[in-house]
Amino acid sequence: MSHISSLSNHFLIAMPNLEDPNFYHSVTYMCSHDDNGAMGVTINRPILDVTFNDLLEQLHMETDDPDIANIPIFAGGPVQPERGFVLHRNFGEWEASMEVAEDVSLTMSQDIIEAIALNNGPEKYLIMLGYAGWNDGQLEQELMMNSWLNGPADPDIIFEVSSDDKWTAAAHHLGVEMSLLSGDVGHA
Repeated sequence: MSHISSLSNHFLIAMPNLEDPNFYHSVTYMCSHDDNGAMGVTINRPILDVTFNDLLEQLHMETDDPDIANIPIFAGGPVQPERGFVLHRNFGEWEASMEVAEDVSLTMSQDIIEAIALNNGPEKYLIMLGYAGWNDGQLEQELMMNSWLNGPADPDIIFEVSSDDKWTAAAHHLGVEMSLLSGDVGHA
């Protein structure tokens, strides 16, 4: 990781000049960052034509709750978009779960999906397909190129703020007004 400390439990906020369509105006919650690379999930990219009910059908499961059936599914990132993840406030014991922070975990097992379908899952969660990943040194290079703002995450922004407002809310959390930033890249 060279001289940059771990960015686990941090936000990566796309700078206005980041034009990659996978990350334009995105907020990525970093789940792991070490000498092997980094992994996170984008928290503000709902997939417009996919709902939780669509995912349940693929898994041969169902729910009787129409509110749960219509929960949006997020594009967590361009890596393994067929793989599901649930970012949630800590609650319960799941088969494949990674505690990222004291009150936030990432779970990758079907048992949490079934629990959510039955209204027995965590109270606060985001369901996503895919993740964002960086090889060793790749994220550090992107940070040096001013592609991202980064700073400590706030679970309230993850779980309480609407998708449309997360980009500006995450930047405000770091004391940055995105509308005042230039799209130009450069170093003094």
